Amino acid sequence: MFAVISPSDAESHAVPLQRARGAARVSFVTTPRGTMLGQLFQDGAAKIRLPKTFGPGAEAILINSAGGLTGGDRLSFAVDVGAGAAASITTQACEKIYRSLGGAAVMDVRLDVGPGGRLDWLPQETILFDRAELGRRVDVHLAPGATFLAVEAVIFGRRAMGETVAEGGLHDRWRIRQADRLVHADDIRMSGAVAALGQRSAVLAGAGAMANLVYIAEDTSRHTDAVRLALGERGGASAWNGKLVARVVADDGLELRRRLIPAIMALRGGRPLPKAWQL
Repeated sequence: MFAVISPSDAESHAVPLQRARGAARVSFVTTPRGTMLGQLFQDGAAKIRLPKTFGPGAEAILINSAGGLTGGDRLSFAVDVGAGAAASITTQACEKIYRSLGGAAVMDVRLDVGPGGRLDWLPQETILFDRAELGRRVDVHLAPGATFLAVEAVIFGRRAMGETVAEGGLHDRWRIRQADRLVHADDIRMSGAVAALGQRSAVLAGAGAMANLVYIAEDTSRHTDAVRLALGERGGASAWNGKLVARVVADDGLELRRRLIPAIMALRGGRPLPKAWQL
């Protein structure tokens, strides 16, 4: 005889469930032929693919072969861009964070950029489902003269699919250091009644999606107007001391992406985003 275990039974009886694990690392170096792959390591559900590109710099696509994350899953990624090298990092698709039966899904990211190097960290949106729990930590270490562009976008349920996120948890922790000096620290924490919290005007004002942009470079101030124009009235951007920070909210993922793409392109000198981003 076989017993059928419902999700509620699993929670009450603490049935051990298989969890996804993965770790991947990639590095890029400068050669007479331009930026080339240095090292590549991948284990478990974390994969990296290197598409052929024809523009400046290299490109890598991060893949979670588990198809999404839930409570207890853990992934880690590390990227090292050597002196004078340039790379863009994106993901194969949006990362889906499913309902947790206990604990948070954990993602750890380590990014290093050498002198004169450039890294564009451009993962596609993270989609949270109802009762999802995510803890993400991003640590960035920049050498003097390095350039760094990053976007992190979160969608609270796909409204076109009728999804809502009544409860859940999100902890997004960012630390960016340049020449061993902390230049940016950001902690976003939302837990419990996420839908009610998101209705507050100082949080999401009822929006269903949000994104943060960070740009560390010597020419940040000249991009401020272009970024503000792209993000529109539901976004904002400020630049000071070699850093530009922008935030934007939108009703859904499609509106968010339409605002983000021109803002990111402005910070990439007009270069289009990786093909995985294209609508």
